[in-house]
Amino acid sequence: MTVDSGYADIFGPQVPRTGHEGQTATFALASAAYRDNKVQDIKKADNDWHQSAVKDGRIKLFEPNLGEAFSRAVVDRMIGPGRKPLIQSFGAEPQVVVEHCLAANNIRKERDNRLSIVMVLSGLIFLPGLIGWLLVYILRSTMAKRDDKRAGTLATALLVAAGALAVIFLIRMPFTGFWAWYARACVVAPVLGWFVAKQICERTAKDLRERWDSLLAGSSVGAKVPEAVPSSPGETAAEQLRQSLAKLSAEQQSNSVFYAGPKGVLGMGTRWGSWQLAEDLVSAHADREIHPFRSWDVIRSIHDQLRMLERGPLNTGGFPKASIRHWIVTPIAEGAGAVSRPEGTDVEAYQVKSHAIQDICNKQQFGSGDRHYLGVQWTLWDGQLIITMLITVTVLHETLRIEVTGHALGPVNGLFTSKPEAPTKEVTKSLKPWETRKVKLPLVNSDEVVRLAVRAPITWYPPLLNWLGGSITLPEPFGLRHAWADQPWRHRFMADDALRAATPVLRVVHAAAIKVLDENGVDTEKFGARSAFLSGAVQDPTPRKADVYDA
Repeated sequence: MTVDSGYADIFGPQVPRTGHEGQTATFALASAAYRDNKVQDIKKADNDWHQSAVKDGRIKLFEPNLGEAFSRAVVDRMIGPGRKPLIQSFGAEPQVVVEHCLAANNIRKERDNRLSIVMVLSGLIFLPGLIGWLLVYILRSTMAKRDDKRAGTLATALLVAAGALAVIFLIRMPFTGFWAWYARACVVAPVLGWFVAKQICERTAKDLRERWDSLLAGSSVGAKVPEAVPSSPGETAAEQLRQSLAKLSAEQQSNSVFYAGPKGVLGMGTRWGSWQLAEDLVSAHADREIHPFRSWDVIRSIHDQLRMLERGPLNTGGFPKASIRHWIVTPIAEGAGAVSRPEGTDVEAYQVKSHAIQDICNKQQFGSGDRHYLGVQWTLWDGQLIITMLITVTVLHETLRIEVTGHALGPVNGLFTSKPEAPTKEVTKSLKPWETRKVKLPLVNSDEVVRLAVRAPITWYPPLLNWLGGSITLPEPFGLRHAWADQPWRHRFMADDALRAATPVLRVVHAAAIKVLDENGVDTEKFGARSAFLSGAVQDPTPRKADVYDA
């Protein structure tokens, strides 16, 4: 099996993959790596079935923003050593998202390296001054966060008072000689360092926001991840990263999925409709028995006919090309925190082999074990809508049952599709006090400069940084696409597309199955009548929670 690692040449020049047309969901998720929102905003993207968590740290000053926490969490979960299995991200390319997270981490790492140098030269060497200014900052921040209207004025007054005291201290120095000059430097150096740090933070913030905006604008900005391309066979770290990305891409192509009860098939969404055709296998001729056949023969006929869905008698657009695959479905508990993919000689590169698929289709129809489903899937709305129709055929005693179920995964939450907005504030016009105007603010305010500068020296050791500032806990079992997907039923046209797909698929499935039955001498009169009834029932326009049983 060939796995696309995302680059044209492993040991040659780096050519980052920038994605493909119609990857709105991919780029929306990738944009989260560059965002500077508050980390708590990730909770706004949670859906009914999957909830992320924000783990609070010990010191508020070290708290990460959304982009910092998201990119680290995604990289650790998706390509970290000893990671647990992932859920496929239908309609998205998880490798592209991970590459952007790595690129965002690199950009911040370069910024933090510069800030660390500034902190050493203007802070650590002049530690007494740094501690004094940090105390002033902490007092000011504490006062500014109070609900009292006078808190902002008091905070400003505190800063002015601290500045005045610093000037008096410089003029009326109580020391002489070397310590006098050192004391002056302790007052001035942290302030100069703050101005340098602000310029560094502004440049990085502008770069991150440009990438955020470009991804959502569809320009498909490339993720620069030079450490993922080994320049020589001896670079083990780069080779391990390349292999991790290749493993991620291979798992994305797996034909094994998981059914989590009311959560539906993980990655495909909840089951909103189910139609079953079940009748007895009776010979069409009284003097002859039916010709023996297997469930796989019916499935293979259905598979061939589903390929014709994109064709029609009228030139009216209709269905785009669908993905038609055989799936091995493993049942797991609704609240399961992890999944386990099939292993053994029947599995290679996360793919269950063809002969094993046929055995499961023909034999595992009752009792414990995995089940076989034939799936026809459309990725629509630039990856924002995933429609999946699953078909399974079972034979118990003399009853043949053909079941068609509809699954729909909606668009990624609006949090990921919101574009960056320049920070502004409203001020009163000087000559017209009854009117206000908006004034642009710097991308990075004073508080953010202090936060980044204080965090910078310990970013080289993420576990300590997470312990001090907190982190994001991703919902499990984790998959990028389904973790933050909304229901499609609130979007009129998406809901229409999901509902419209059911009728043609159901009719093609029934027609293909009845053809096999006819060829093998089965009386299809009852099958035909039942099929006609279901063709009318499938036109019911109401999606239901088909996996929630009222019992």
